[in-house]
Order: sequence, then structure tokens, then C-alpha cells
Amino acid sequence: MQLSSTLSWLVDAAAETAGADGLLAEFGAHLVEDGLPLAGGALTLDVPHPLIARRTWLWRAESGEVIEALGFAPGGPAAVLEASPPDDAGRRWLAGIAAGLVHQDTIGPSPDGPSLGWIGPRPFTLGETNELRRAARFAAAPLAVLAARATLTATLEAYLGRRSAARVLAAPLRRGIGETIQAALLVADLRGFTALSDSNPPTQVISALDSWFDRIAGAVHAFGGEVLKFIGDGVLAIFPVVNGAPRGACDAALRAVSAARAGMAHLDKERGRQGLPPLPFGAALHLGEMLWGNIGAADRLDFTAIGPAVNLVSRLEGLCRPLGKAVLVSGAFAVETEAPLIPLGTHALRGIASPCAVFTLPEN
Repeated sequence: MQLSSTLSWLVDAAAETAGADGLLAEFGAHLVEDGLPLAGGALTLDVPHPLIARRTWLWRAESGEVIEALGFAPGGPAAVLEASPPDDAGRRWLAGIAAGLVHQDTIGPSPDGPSLGWIGPRPFTLGETNELRRAARFAAAPLAVLAARATLTATLEAYLGRRSAARVLAAPLRRGIGETIQAALLVADLRGFTALSDSNPPTQVISALDSWFDRIAGAVHAFGGEVLKFIGDGVLAIFPVVNGAPRGACDAALRAVSAARAGMAHLDKERGRQGLPPLPFGAALHLGEMLWGNIGAADRLDFTAIGPAVNLVSRLEGLCRPLGKAVLVSGAFAVETEAPLIPLGTHALRGIASPCAVFTLPEN
């Protein structure tokens, strides 16, 4: 048995594969082409992520399909699959391990390196096992490239958000690189955070902040938005307009605010049972254009959104306290939604040339 197709691909082209799913599928297809009897395969990578410990991809030789299984426990494919309820493909893989149909290699010198496994329709022969082990050694270099690329992407997404991370990776690292986009903008922050910080130990303050950010960011992401910035106890998020239709972005932003309010109401009840004060917040919504891109010093950049729309929504949020409202909506946003809103008149905003028509949501 000669693995000429597989080894040539691993040396010449595997590192250019876009993702782990594609690499696993092509790897398996080349092994089958070279005569190895495979029913499927699994690839597990350590990828830094705030929630996920490891990612495993499962490949079926019959269909070429690849699915992803997420796990929260360390270990190889079996540990990951046991850590999260496996689907049918996962159950077949675990059954294959029990039946002795699986060959598995750890790639590279580290015991925590990528794990690569193959399942056969029967137990592999000694010759087949040796060929799979040889292929795994050749896979070390492209898998290292893939893991480094995945680590960079996951790190940027954790700190910048998915859309912003993709833009940073696709563009040069220079000032002035960006684009003008239209979006529904959301600014929200906690009320009385300074007093909370002054009267509680740092661990409790951080816990409160994390709980607040979980609710507001979780709601934003659930409805297709993206958090651009955590600013102290505040959040700047956007819902980009798609296909020139602002209504979808505005309705998504409204649903996110409603979900955040519900989440915070539940959190405040829990805090009350623990003898802790509630965490009231204010939020403002606006629709407008902004420059989304790189700003900063020559050698220290920030990827953010700037422009009159960002300034207006920030100033509008500052009216929540004097107007006694939890959520304020600009006139530009209001005309793009059919949601019921209550007009609060026209108000001057600090630093904004023209007065702004202001609306709020009906109280439940």
C-alpha cells in the first residue's frame, strides 16, 4: 500500500485548506483513494475560546459529510463526545472505539496536541495501522498551521466580535482602513455603577459586571447583532443593515433590548434574594451611518465605529436618567419600525447640532 496521493497532498496543499472540516474531509478522501478502508474520521483541536475547551469534527466516508461536536472537557474525541450529548455520528464513533475499530494518533510532541482518529468497517491490520501513523506524522505541519490560524481567529473573535475579527483579518494593519456602513446602533450602560464600585469589593463588582454583560451581549448576539465595545459598564453594539433594508436591523435591535430587559429583571430577582441591590440600566437605539474600521496611533490600532451616528446614540442614552426611561429611541430609528413607540417630544443633545425626536417603549 502506497500513500502517494495522501502524502503529496499533505506536503503540498493541506496547509491551504480553509478550515478543520475541509482538511478532515480531504484527508479522509485521499486515504480512501490510496486504498485504506475507512468508514469515518475525527479531528480534535484545542482552540482558545471563552466557553469551549475543544472542538471535534466527525467525517463520514460514505457521504463526505462533516459535523462538529463541541465539548467543555479536555481530552480526545471520545472525551469531547462524552462531554456533550453525541448525535448519531457521535454514537457510532463511540461504538467503534468500544469495538476496536478505531485508530487514533496524537499529532506532535505535546500530549495536548491535535488528535486524529479513523474508524474502519473492520479492525485495521498492522500494515494499515502503520500507514495511518505515517500519514499522521506528515499531517503535523499542516495541522500546526490550521491550529495557529484557528487560534488567531478565535482570539480576535473573543475580543472584537465575529464581524470585526473577519474585517481585521482581511485588511491591512493600517490606519484609515475601513468602510462606511449603515446600522442600527445600541448603547447601554448601568445606573449607579460608581456607587456600586465604591461600596463593594472588586470581586463582587466584577461579578455584577459579568452578569450584566452576559445579559446584554447575549441578547445582542441572539438577534444577529455584534458588540463592538465594552466601555466601563457600558456597551456599544451594532446591527448592520442588510440588503438596504433598515427595518430588519431595527426590529432585531428592539428584540435584543426587550430580551436584555427580561434577562436583567430575572437577574435582579436573584440578586434580591441574595440581599444584593438591583442593576438598573439605560439603553438608546439609533439608525445611521458610521465608519467601521481602524483608528489609533501608527503602531497601536483599535478597530471600532466612529461618526455622528455613534455620537448621537451615546448622547441619547444620557437622556435616559433625566427622562426617567429605561429605553430611548431616536426619530431616525422610529420611522423604520412598526413597533409601538411613545413620543417624548424633541430634545437637544449635548454636542449634537440638531434636536432629536425621542421615543420610548411602552411599559409592560
